[in-house]
Amino acid sequence: MSLDAVKNAAKEMMDKAISHLELELGRIRTGKATPNMLEGVMVDYYGTMTPLSQIANINTPDARTLVVQPWEKPRLGDIERAIINSNLGLNPQNDGEMIRINVPPLTEERRKEMVKMAKNEAENCKVSIRNARKTANESIKKLQKEGLAEDLAKDGETMIQNLTKDFENKVEDHLTKKEKDIMTV
Repeated sequence: MSLDAVKNAAKEMMDKAISHLELELGRIRTGKATPNMLEGVMVDYYGTMTPLSQIANINTPDARTLVVQPWEKPRLGDIERAIINSNLGLNPQNDGEMIRINVPPLTEERRKEMVKMAKNEAENCKVSIRNARKTANESIKKLQKEGLAEDLAKDGETMIQNLTKDFENKVEDHLTKKEKDIMTV
């Protein structure tokens, strides 16, 4: 294993942490309706738990409404139950053709809770990034024991630290953007 391999492995782990953060932040409600809000909803589809997005189209005709159109109309009841049981605080309305979900505007208190959730996700992401740094630094120390020059090892650790700072800044950017989205009325 070389220093480049260590750096690439660390970068890959940090990229995965950022991707996970983006996914989790997408699930946190802002005042606007987005199909991502239903990302984690699983529907009992012929005895198999299936993601809602795989058995229906999810659209947003306006900023406050989600429309779920199943590919098979008999599944409407299953989808409605799955949305209610998902604890997203959404109230689906089944009209026999499709399901409409009116997304209520968030109260100030609820917005603050959402910001807290976003900050928690950002902190979890930073922990993952720091764990990637720790793993990379341990690999560099191992390489040093195997004969890597001390100055190259120090350069490698500095490179990993700079990479860590860059990714932590990305986390802060994502968090700032999400906070702004949540607090915008």
